Amino acid sequence: MLRPDQHFSHTSAALLWGAPLLAAVRDGDVHVTSTNGIAMRRNRVIGHRVRSADVRVLAGLRVSAPAQAWFECAAVLSVTELVVFGDHLVGPKRLATIDDLAGSIRPGARAARIARLALQRIRVGSESGMESRLRLAVVDAGFPEPDLNIDVVDARGVFLGRVDMAWPRYRIALEYDGDHHREQGTFRHDQRRRNGFEVNDWLVIHATASDMVRPAVMFERLRQAFAQRMRETRRAAPAESALRAG
Repeated sequence: MLRPDQHFSHTSAALLWGAPLLAAVRDGDVHVTSTNGIAMRRNRVIGHRVRSADVRVLAGLRVSAPAQAWFECAAVLSVTELVVFGDHLVGPKRLATIDDLAGSIRPGARAARIARLALQRIRVGSESGMESRLRLAVVDAGFPEPDLNIDVVDARGVFLGRVDMAWPRYRIALEYDGDHHREQGTFRHDQRRRNGFEVNDWLVIHATASDMVRPAVMFERLRQAFAQRMRETRRAAPAESALRAG
């Protein structure tokens, strides 16, 4: 039991707010912050002390507010995982805004530099931790920043599907396929959906958990998709010029 002056903080608060952090973090020590100057000392507990804190009650537990928990995590998470947490907070549940996260950064704090680096890469629109990690990997590999979770329609305005990441200008999409895509019903739905994208000239690249570990093949497929679109653009340009001239 925690005392009235204590609350769950850092990654423990992040997990209570539903952050999709890695297993190593989920299985780690519990973080508890005290505001009376006495840090908790227990096995598998990391105690912290602060003068004041923004504390919320979540499912009967006292926890750091979402934006505060995000900044606390800058001291213990990598930039990538801090982006994943931030994407989650500004995502569909709208637990915080990017301005909230920016406002939580304490100038001069040791974690401020890491937090600012992560803040630059947080995007509204990601709907899972793996989507966030995939987006970061793709951008770090040199590809343009994608649009996130957009609805795709055909030339008549008929809905084709919602894609995790897309470059609409090039009609290229990148989908992360989790384990649920192996289920028979989901597989059949995916096949029908894929047909709709193909006949409307969309190039859809699929990524799995294995691609996150060894992304070279996935990156090559994506590179080939962009190269194909570039060739098509170059071929179309002379034809468009000839039409205008005629």
